[in-house]
Amino acid sequence: MKYWMLALIWIGALGLVAGEVETNKAKIDSLLMAVEKSDAKFVRNGDEHTGKEAAEHMRRKYDHFKKEIKTPDDFIAKCAAKSELSGKPYMVKTADGKSVKCEEWMKARLQDLEKPKTKAAE
Repeated sequence: MKYWMLALIWIGALGLVAGEVETNKAKIDSLLMAVEKSDAKFVRNGDEHTGKEAAEHMRRKYDHFKKEIKTPDDFIAKCAAKSELSGKPYMVKTADGKSVKCEEWMKARLQDLEKPKTKAAE
């Protein structure tokens, strides 16, 4: 009887971990889509790129660092914060002309994703 209980607990824990991994993957995919669909300019090592180009670059970095990335925050740190070659931070030029670090821009998108969804007023 004890072994069955332990087995059920273990299976339940595995399910929770698998669900968290799927949720994290979905958030990372959503972040990449936000970049891709953005009309902002993404600046990497002084060169401006479209959202689509920036998302492609981040996807390549994600594929390279996948084993080290467990959470959306890991993704942002490894794939959207800075150049591995120069160490310079990636920047985002928004439509209103402001420049912000890409890391901050991505964290703001992540906060939006993680906000609890509210039901429309009845």
